[in-house]
Amino acid sequence: MYLKKIDGPRTVRLPDGSHMSRADLPPVDTRRWVASRKARVVRAVIHGLITEEEALEMYALSKEELDSWRKAVETHGEAALKATALQNYRS
Repeated sequence: MYLKKIDGPRTVRLPDGSHMSRADLPPVDTRRWVASRKARVVRAVIHGLITEEEALEMYALSKEELDSWRKAVETHGEAALKATALQNYRS
């Protein structure tokens, strides 16, 4: 079996003991960003699976957008990424 050479780790262990790999990330051509996909990208960046620069380039995100996702998760948890909950957590 051939494994493509990549920079960085192939998998990381999350605080809850589970593992996250690059296969768990959303597809690169994602257009509809639901809370679960946003959370996976934020988790990958926070735990070192991919760098912030990789995430910005891979998903064509702005730095401000990724920072707002990260801040929402750090402040209020992953539930804050849901579109209906954004109104409650924006203040």
